[in-house]
Amino acid sequence: MSQHRQIKNVTGSNRILSYFKLELWSLTLVTVSGILYNVGMLAGPYFEGQLAQHLFDIIKGYKGFYSMVSLVITYLVVILNVQLMRSIKRFYVRRFANNTSRNMRHMLYNSLVNMSKDELEQENLGTVMTKAIADVDACVEGMRKFTTEVFDTGVVLVAYISLLFFYDWRLALISCIFTPIAYFIAGRLKTLITRYSLEYKKSAGRLSNATMDRISNAVTYRIYGSESNRDMNYESYLRDYEKRAVSANLWENTMQPLYNIVSMSGAVMIIYFGAKNVLGTGWTSWNIAAFTTFLSAFTKMALKSSKAAKLFNSVQKAQVSWTRIKPLMKEYVEPNTHSSIDFLQPTKLTISNLSLRWPSSSWILKDISFSAYPGQIIGVTGPIACGKSSLGKTFIGEVLYEGSIRVWERELSELSNYERSKLVSYMGHEPELISDSIEENIRLGEQRDITPYLKAVCFDEEVAQMPQGAATSVGSSGIRLSGGQQTRTALARTLYNAQQILILDDPFSAIDRITEEELFINLRMLARDKIIILISHRLHLFPTLDKVLFLDNGTGVFSTHEKLMQENDAYTKLYNAQISGGEQNE
Repeated sequence: MSQHRQIKNVTGSNRILSYFKLELWSLTLVTVSGILYNVGMLAGPYFEGQLAQHLFDIIKGYKGFYSMVSLVITYLVVILNVQLMRSIKRFYVRRFANNTSRNMRHMLYNSLVNMSKDELEQENLGTVMTKAIADVDACVEGMRKFTTEVFDTGVVLVAYISLLFFYDWRLALISCIFTPIAYFIAGRLKTLITRYSLEYKKSAGRLSNATMDRISNAVTYRIYGSESNRDMNYESYLRDYEKRAVSANLWENTMQPLYNIVSMSGAVMIIYFGAKNVLGTGWTSWNIAAFTTFLSAFTKMALKSSKAAKLFNSVQKAQVSWTRIKPLMKEYVEPNTHSSIDFLQPTKLTISNLSLRWPSSSWILKDISFSAYPGQIIGVTGPIACGKSSLGKTFIGEVLYEGSIRVWERELSELSNYERSKLVSYMGHEPELISDSIEENIRLGEQRDITPYLKAVCFDEEVAQMPQGAATSVGSSGIRLSGGQQTRTALARTLYNAQQILILDDPFSAIDRITEEELFINLRMLARDKIIILISHRLHLFPTLDKVLFLDNGTGVFSTHEKLMQENDAYTKLYNAQISGGEQNE
């Protein structure tokens, strides 16, 4: 079963318990081996007492040497089996932790990639990276330690305390009274540890963001001579991170010796009252074996109890991390790829009384209506901030709408994400390139030949001259390519993955006019059976388009270029200003 399918079957994936449920088989083996191992830990103190007694008896001449050998062999066999159970437990605890880490990262990844662009932009990138790496690690580590210590501390403590009460219940009560004190101290420090851990996590996010900013914008800072300023800014984040890290680690780790001292204080009582038991003047009559077993069991119990106090700190850190990542741990649902739509069938696009607005804002556009058919190129233009890009984003679900957008006799908002991806190909006015090669930016995992598409966007000759050709890396966000090369790479990707409707937002903005005209001819040929919505502020090609949607003052006029020139003064002025300006530039 794939990890995706595993996650899909979990209900309430933003609950920590759901990740334990995923690993029931591993946890069952951890439970069985953990109980056997920790109960078997009683063999240590018991045999240590017996060995001490045998040594005393040999010195006194009561027993021979071979009785000691027989006891040692028995001890080694028992300990070997106990350690075998420990190995099994540790293996499956680690397996549980690895699988949980993978499941959490899958969940976090799927949550991030399915967020809208606006939601992603509200998340600080450095904080997201910290959540995806450090917080998941801390959360899983807390879960691992909890799973381990349930047996290594919980079960074994019960076993040791039972052994102590078996030998002398009065001395057991007196010596064990210090253990709850260590727990009390750990509980009192929980608030401090939580606060310092949270501040440390936030500081790590700020440092990660500053690091990525310094690297991503290194050239800009160098050009404007601002490197020293940014270095000073980065240094302040680094100092804050170091300060927070020291504080968090100080409260978490330096208290461990205190826990040990408090827990081990009962040994003084055992030496005093235990000696009386051996001499026959105490509460119980002991031999050397009983005294050694009792002291050894108490020492091991005290060390375990101090680790339990440290466990509280680790679990508290995990709770801090879980609180940070919980909003992103949404249940993953596999995309439904079942559809009654014939995606190869040409479709008509009908838009009726369309109105758009961003949440909690005024209307961007109202009452837009038009139709488009396969083979048509519809131009969309208008003044700056008239809603052109918002209209384009509506087709990919980034902007909610009122009114109607119908395709295949279905409402666009009713289509699944999968169906919409089979309907619309989108190129934004700010091309988003992945940090990979040119060919991978175009293919996106597909394996068809990209050469025709490089030629279509007039990029084939430039790519051929690059040392690695189409395998050339574009760098982070395409930084190694010029603006025109980035645009043509993104356009080649859109054509390579073309669906029924192509939304092209300013695809020619960084391209000279001659290249633009050649590219437009290729575009019409390659997408001759598609509907193309061409959003642009450059209008010299608009006379060749099938229809034009002119947006202005929150509404739109849909007509041909010729009629708009005759009937719409705003469009006529905009077009004439660009044409005359273009001629002067030429």
